[in-house]
Amino acid sequence: PELTQGGVDVLAASLTHNKERESQIDFSLTTFVTGQKVLVKTSSGIKDLGALAGKKVLTVKGGTQEPNILKAVPTANVVTFETTQQAFQALQQGKGTAFVNDEVSLIADYAKLGAAKKDYVILPQNLSVEPLALGIRKGEASLKAVVDDTLRGLEKSGEANKAFVKWYGPATNLKFDKRSFKIETDKVDS
Repeated sequence: PELTQGGVDVLAASLTHNKERESQIDFSLTTFVTGQKVLVKTSSGIKDLGALAGKKVLTVKGGTQEPNILKAVPTANVVTFETTQQAFQALQQGKGTAFVNDEVSLIADYAKLGAAKKDYVILPQNLSVEPLALGIRKGEASLKAVVDDTLRGLEKSGEANKAFVKWYGPATNLKFDKRSFKIETDKVDS
């Protein structure tokens, strides 16, 4: 809403770039590629996405998580919450079998479990692939060009990779080994 109502020119958030949203706003080059993952209690015995059939799967309302869950596991019983923290807390309270969120946020939540981490596992499969980008007010071609040129410069200079390592690399809670994408396109498949 901030972009479409004119109060903001550029939105920097965990904003998934997809075809549906392209009708409302423009997007910069993709700045990050992640996926949605699933966190379950180890005691559930769940090892893959298929085992979520018929189970309560918890997530945030209004994001791409709910449709992605139902696409991957049509018989899952999706329960949504106003915030991701409410959904995460509900999993800890035993109100569902699984919690779905963007990989980076999910890993950060997992790290917050402290000693209880041993009681949880993040399933290895991605529920989805999520290209993230900056949102730009629709029709602001000159602003999009400046944003994209700046992002290309960060990629070309190596600064984009340095920032990735600083915030997501092996020395962080997220512990990504390497960056699996480059800042080079604003095209998406879906």
